[in-house]
Amino acid sequence: MEGWYFKVALPDEKQSFAWMYSIEDPAFSESPSGIKELVKGPRFPGMGAQVLGPNDEYLFQFQDTTRKFWASRTELALGGTFASKKGSSPPRSLLPSQEFDSRVEEGFQVDAFWHQGFLRDNGRSPKLNTVDSVRWEYSTRPLYGWGNSGSGQKATAGWLAAFPVFEPHWQICMAHGLSTGWIQWGEKRYEFEDVPSYVEKNWGGTFPEKWFWVQCNVFQGSSGDVALTSGGGKRGLPFPPGSFEEVAMVGVHHAGKFYEFVPWAGEVEWEITPWGSWKIAASTIEYEVLLEATTDTPGTVLRAPTRDGLVPICQDTFDGKLKLQIWERSVNGVRGKLVLDVTSEMAALEVGGGPWYTTWKKKSRMAEPLRSLVGLQLDLESVFSSVPALKPPGL
Repeated sequence: MEGWYFKVALPDEKQSFAWMYSIEDPAFSESPSGIKELVKGPRFPGMGAQVLGPNDEYLFQFQDTTRKFWASRTELALGGTFASKKGSSPPRSLLPSQEFDSRVEEGFQVDAFWHQGFLRDNGRSPKLNTVDSVRWEYSTRPLYGWGNSGSGQKATAGWLAAFPVFEPHWQICMAHGLSTGWIQWGEKRYEFEDVPSYVEKNWGGTFPEKWFWVQCNVFQGSSGDVALTSGGGKRGLPFPPGSFEEVAMVGVHHAGKFYEFVPWAGEVEWEITPWGSWKIAASTIEYEVLLEATTDTPGTVLRAPTRDGLVPICQDTFDGKLKLQIWERSVNGVRGKLVLDVTSEMAALEVGGGPWYTTWKKKSRMAEPLRSLVGLQLDLESVFSSVPALKPPGL
């Protein structure tokens, strides 16, 4: 599977939108049957588009084939067609805006700088508060990728993310950007200029067995941009077969600096309830971070790729209250100067997988030998520059 997440936040409206695109089993044009299913096992090929909008309203579209999906091997660019205009074929690359509208009845196209489309809800979510359709066009000016301003893009999960090691892999493509455009959400139109936006993606065999996630780039209490992403999960390992690890991370961009808290360079601990409360603390030699988030809304059940296809398995909201603090840390581990102290009422919060019978409390420190391997400072772009034919997809 591969999944992409694009979010824009509208501070004046105190509302947010997120588009979630996913493909599964793309090697199969359709679900295998008969002898092919006996040989290959059950497969669930398909292309999905989910949109979460104001007041946690929802839209879902899906087709059980990936034939009408395209994506770049080396850049952030993808698109999908659920219905073509009469006499038109589905696009196989990014098109000028007007040409896209003339060829695509229902679908989407997006890259790092442009996002547009039109989707209708397919009626498969009768228990959720849904909208009939959404149409949108907006441009984006990226500000932060994943790392310090002016430096190269860092791998969110370390350099091993370029290879099929963890299940799944995760990359924040753009921690913070500014977007301008419009969204027609059902009967209501939203127009916006230079609002915070965010992009991430996942890929691998399936989502983690269990996970949590926090994201926000609309804060009060700071004179500069602040962008937070935190996530953790029970993910699969390549050896020994059937093994898992529970890991988490926190990343904060502020005033051009990147504060990274990862289990191969420090400790991360968390206390997450089945729904309503997220507490994550982490430290490195230089800094310490604490974030606390809550929500009193019921949230919306979303779908995620699993071994059984795209199924309802996680719960999200945009109405999270969040407090984020970062301190300097002395050599002997004593908390020092307060570097950042901000709050938000527009945090995106999520829990997924399971089981979630009780509070999930854990202190994570990546085990050897993966800790040392992931901690190596390798620049795979440079490593593969002389042999581009061997470069893994995505680099």
